[in-house]
Order: sequence, then structure tokens, then C-alpha cells
Amino acid sequence: MSIDTQNSYSADVPYTAVSYDSGSEPLLAKWQIALIIIGSIVVFILLTALIVFLAATFPAEIEAIRDIFIIIFAAAACASVAVLVMLLYAVIRLINMLEYEIKPILEKTNETITMVQGTTSFVSTNVVRPAITARSYVAGVRRSLRVIFGDPDRNLPR
Repeated sequence: MSIDTQNSYSADVPYTAVSYDSGSEPLLAKWQIALIIIGSIVVFILLTALIVFLAATFPAEIEAIRDIFIIIFAAAACASVAVLVMLLYAVIRLINMLEYEIKPILEKTNETITMVQGTTSFVSTNVVRPAITARSYVAGVRRSLRVIFGDPDRNLPR
């Protein structure tokens, strides 16, 4: 198995390079942005002129419409306060869950990891290292016997 220093990716995995071109065209041209801004300003001025004209022509109806909008905005404010209270309740429950459910689980997991690390170091020191040492001595003795007496497979008559 050889390692390709130019490309460490396997031939089975397709490799696609992502490049970011800073010279690409913007989504909107400058003239389009200017046109949108000017159009928005014109629409705002026209709506303001319409409201002033309607207020001068139909003052009672404009007051009724104003009252309706005040009621709608007040209802929206009450609804947003209710949503904020529900959000605060959800955040408090999340904090309690993290403190009283997740934290003990993480502490037990940390204890388990510490115990596993201790067990692996004990097994490594008391089982694996002596087994490797014994196996190396056996291999040394076998090689010594093979050097002294030769290969037993070759010494047998055929």
C-alpha cells in the first residue's frame, strides 16, 4: 500500500474542490439597487400624500381606521408578551433539565471513562506487557534453536 503525497484521498471517494471566486457578479447591479431605493421613497411619499388627503377629506373614517389599528397593535403587543412568557418558561425548563438531568449523566459518564482508563492501564501493565515479554522470550528461544539445529522441516528426510 502506497501513500500518495499529492492527494491523500482514495480513488473511490470523489474529490471536489470548492473555490470561492471574489470576482463573481453580485446578485443585484448598482443601478437595480438605486432603482429599488428610489421606488421605495416614491411609494412612501405617495402613501403619505394619500393619507394626508384622506385625513382632510374623510376625518371620521380615518379616526375609525386609526382606532382599529390601535386595537390591532395592542392585541399584537399582548400576544408578544404571552409568547415571551412561554419562551421564558421554556428556557427555565431547559436550564433545569441541563442542571438536574444532563449534568448527573455527564458526571457518571466521566466516572465510567476514568474507571475504563484505570482498567486498561492495569490490564496493559499486568497482562499484556508480561504476555509480550513471554512471547518474545519464546520467539528468541525458538530462533536460537533453529539457528543451532537448523530448520526442522528441512532436516527431515523426504
